Amino acid sequence: MTSAPGALVSANSDFFKRFSPFDQMEPDALAFLSERALLGFFAKGSTILSPDMGQPRYFSLVKRGKVQANQVGSISVTEYSSMTVGPGECFPIGAISAGRPSTNTYVAIEDTYCYQLPAEDFLKLMQISPVFHLFCTQYIASLLNQSRLQLQTTFSQRAAEQQTMTTPLGHLIKREPVVVPPDTPTRSVLEKMAELHIGCMVMVDEDKRPVGVLTQSDLLPRVVLPGFDLSRPVSEVMTTTPHVLTTTATAYDAALEMATHGVRHLLVVDSSDELQGVVSERDLFSLQRIGLRQIRAGIEGADDIEALQHASKDIRQLALNLIAQGIGAEQLTRFISALNDALTCRIIKLELERHKLFDVNFSWVAFGSEGRHEQTLSTDQDNGIIYAADKDQQEAVKQKLLPFARDVNEALAKCGFPLCKGNIMASNPDLCLTLEEWKRRFGAWIREPHPQALLNASIFFDFRVLYGSEKIGDELHRWLAQNARGNTAFLRMMAQNALSTAPPLGRIRDFVVEGDGMIDLKKSGARLFVDVARILSLRAEVTSSSTVQRLRLSGPKSSLSEEELDAMIEGFHFIQLLRLRAQHLETEHDSPDDNKINPDTLNELDRRILKEAFRQARKLQLRLKLDYQL
Repeated sequence: MTSAPGALVSANSDFFKRFSPFDQMEPDALAFLSERALLGFFAKGSTILSPDMGQPRYFSLVKRGKVQANQVGSISVTEYSSMTVGPGECFPIGAISAGRPSTNTYVAIEDTYCYQLPAEDFLKLMQISPVFHLFCTQYIASLLNQSRLQLQTTFSQRAAEQQTMTTPLGHLIKREPVVVPPDTPTRSVLEKMAELHIGCMVMVDEDKRPVGVLTQSDLLPRVVLPGFDLSRPVSEVMTTTPHVLTTTATAYDAALEMATHGVRHLLVVDSSDELQGVVSERDLFSLQRIGLRQIRAGIEGADDIEALQHASKDIRQLALNLIAQGIGAEQLTRFISALNDALTCRIIKLELERHKLFDVNFSWVAFGSEGRHEQTLSTDQDNGIIYAADKDQQEAVKQKLLPFARDVNEALAKCGFPLCKGNIMASNPDLCLTLEEWKRRFGAWIREPHPQALLNASIFFDFRVLYGSEKIGDELHRWLAQNARGNTAFLRMMAQNALSTAPPLGRIRDFVVEGDGMIDLKKSGARLFVDVARILSLRAEVTSSSTVQRLRLSGPKSSLSEEELDAMIEGFHFIQLLRLRAQHLETEHDSPDDNKINPDTLNELDRRILKEAFRQARKLQLRLKLDYQL
């Protein structure tokens, strides 16, 4: 092993700066690393580090060649215990930080050169470099942040006129809020609104905390048409539960709140709940070429499918703008879901009027990715109906609902959501059922978990009510959680099913690709997280349908630490983001390749993050494997 004095320090620094986090490292810290790093050579087949060597003496970073990490212990299944480390990647972060032996054996699988930093210098580097400290403690999150910055640069020309949707709401407030106490006569409130040309008046208590709001859209139904006595206090006509966000919330948060609830004004408060101002759709509209108000108004005012088709295209364009601004995958998918929900509900309302179904009690239910709030830009339909009727009227009601459901499905297809090839749609008589019939259907799958039942569970158990009474969905969620938790055989077979696909990580190459050189990010990526999260949530009686919420709420009950969960969730988010990027730039809805990427086309940073994301999926699967001794 040779040291790197004098002229080699500059060469070392140049190499380090090619990789994250060293490209962002403080100059003094980079100099410290470059001066103290030792360059070691390891012949093919030689062991660099193993548990029996005790606490690691060096932090290693591969310069050239490849290293195979093999987990040591009782788990000996290859796909869970082996990974490849290549140029720019380092090891063993966890062991050297904790001062314990490594749990892996690291072997050079070809002639390899590694920079090695003595352990005491590694710990010193963590002290003097916040960038390196963050990298070591939040490895995948740190890489993802770097990727988002690169992505914003890549997309900047496509959204050159955009301001950022990550702007805190406190920065969007342009003037002091106009407020009145709730006992103010309504006439005085209206006169002040007209005088100041404002569309919203806020009612506050003596501590300036908002207790109500009155907007222009409230005047016709609450004041004008009822002939309300304007001398009476405004508290009698104000909205008593206004939508409120804090000054630290972002413009994106406000846009999502408006899209979800169909409101045009949000009250902004500080940490003491004191009113700081009002943010309107107009404020957010100035941040984006395609405005939220345009899309939402276009959906709510649509009288035909053609108008909704335009709104669907606008949703896709808005997603591009948000990608360009660095919005994360979880926020993007929830934003897409919120606007798609609004579009679907508008279609349902139009078809209800056309079919004159004003007296039928039913709920429209979304399954699969839509049920999980995880829709990407390319997704088909997965939906059904839960309806209520007297026993002697059930068949008659069902026959009314089926033609209506078929027309809704057809309208959704025209708006870019293809008909489900597996006929998982509300127009299928087998999916238009009463609550008791759904319980019997779910119960049969749990009691007799044959392959088709397991496939059905993986689709239908991820559900939520999109239109109609949410109480009926809550009841079905509770029933499902209570009945699935106690059936160990069912959960074990679901676990076997979830482990049938391994992350596409190679022992020699970085990735295992399909015959066309591609990786399917849905089948071999996102699905791995989704399947395990579903099982953990059923076992823990968690009723949420969101993958991230399922992991957050059920993970601790499966002995997963907060740090582990953060890394797993970040890995899932990155795979979702890659899917969104590929779909938006390259494919149309439901294209055969809409979830595939060629890993060779990724930049070095994104390749590293994708490898780490797949490793997190493997860790999550390993947790399931250990729990069920599979």
